[in-house]
Amino acid sequence: MTSPARYSLPDGIVGLKGPIERPAPGTLPLRGDLAHIALAGRFLAAHYVIPQQRRVADSAVTLKLAMRDDAGDGATLSPGTAVELLDVAGDWAWIACGPEGPSGYVHLETLAPAE
Repeated sequence: MTSPARYSLPDGIVGLKGPIERPAPGTLPLRGDLAHIALAGRFLAAHYVIPQQRRVADSAVTLKLAMRDDAGDGATLSPGTAVELLDVAGDWAWIACGPEGPSGYVHLETLAPAE
């Protein structure tokens, strides 16, 4: 299994220091309940996750903005693209191409098995 990427953890107490602009859906790996660990110093979330390294399997995949096949489309990723797995719910995976995105949902089977 590939070890997770290393991200620096924030120093001190994590909290908001003023108003922030909410990023557009499908950009940063940030939800109300969960965020990429690298965003901990910039955005407040209930939980932060250290992602698992994965790859898009044999076919291109289009990120969805929600866990539904009829949800809006985000970026399209080529086969073999390195991604970071942040969360799994049923047969859906929430992934990102790093802490600056793009991010979105794909069916779990569209990802290559963990190495």
